[in-house]
Amino acid sequence: MDRTLIALDIDGTILDVDGEIPEATHREVRRLEDAGHVVMLATGRSARHTLPVRERLGIDPRFVVSANGAMTLERNGSGDYAAKWVETFDPSETLQRLRGVLEGAHFAVEGSDGVYRFSGQFPDGTFEAQGIEVPFDELAATPVTRLVVVSPDQSTEEFLLNVEKSGLHQVSYSVGWTNWLDIAPQGVNKGTALERVRAALDIPRERVVVAGDGRNDIEMLEWAGAGGGRGVVMGNAPQEVIDAGTELADDFYHDGLAGALAQIRG
Repeated sequence: MDRTLIALDIDGTILDVDGEIPEATHREVRRLEDAGHVVMLATGRSARHTLPVRERLGIDPRFVVSANGAMTLERNGSGDYAAKWVETFDPSETLQRLRGVLEGAHFAVEGSDGVYRFSGQFPDGTFEAQGIEVPFDELAATPVTRLVVVSPDQSTEEFLLNVEKSGLHQVSYSVGWTNWLDIAPQGVNKGTALERVRAALDIPRERVVVAGDGRNDIEMLEWAGAGGGRGVVMGNAPQEVIDAGTELADDFYHDGLAGALAQIRG
C-alpha cells in the first residue's frame, strides 16, 4: 500500500479551546493508523507540550515537528523521542528592534532544551507555568528556536503596522489570532521541517495531507499543495490561511478535521 503522510496542527485543529479531542477525530486517526498511514503532529508548541498530545491521540510516529518547524523529534529504539533536527538563531537584534516599536510588549524565548524564558506577563499564565522568568537582557543569552512577542496594549492594526516598521528580515515570523507574534530562524517553518520528514520516510509529495487553522500553518499548507498533496484548512480559519490551502473543511465544532481525514482511503 502507498502510505500517506498526514501532518496535523494541534490547537484549533485537533484540540478545542478546552483541550478536548473530538471522538470523531480519534476514530479517523485510529482508522488511518490501522491502515498503515503515517499520522504525525506539526505544531507551534514546544516539544515538551507536544508529546502529551501525541499520547492522548494514540499515535506513535517516527517524527514529531514542534516549535513551528525549528525542532523535529525522532523516536528512538526505546520508544522515547529526542531532537533530530534543531534550528536556532540569535534573538538579540530582533528583541531590540521589537522592543523599540512595541511599547509595553512582553517577550519569551524557547531554547533548544525546550525551556521557555520569559519577561513580562503573558495571557492566562501562558509561560509562567512552563518556564523561567528572567530580566529582558537575559532573553538573548543563548541561541533560541523561537521568540514570542505579545503586545496587549496596542490595537491589532497598530501591532501589525509596528511589526512591519521594525524591519524583520533575518527571521521568519507569523502573526497569531491576536497581538501575538511567533518568530523562527530565517526560512524555517512547518513546511521546511515536513519536507525533511517526508524525504526521510520516502513518501511521494502527492501522498501528503496537512491540516491547520492558523497563520503559522500557511507555509505548511502551501508546501503540501505545491507538491500535489492536500492542504486542508479548518473552516474557522482567517482568510489568508484559507487562501493558502487546497481545500476548506468544516469548522472545528462540526468535526471538520474528521471529515477531511475520512476522505483518505486505503
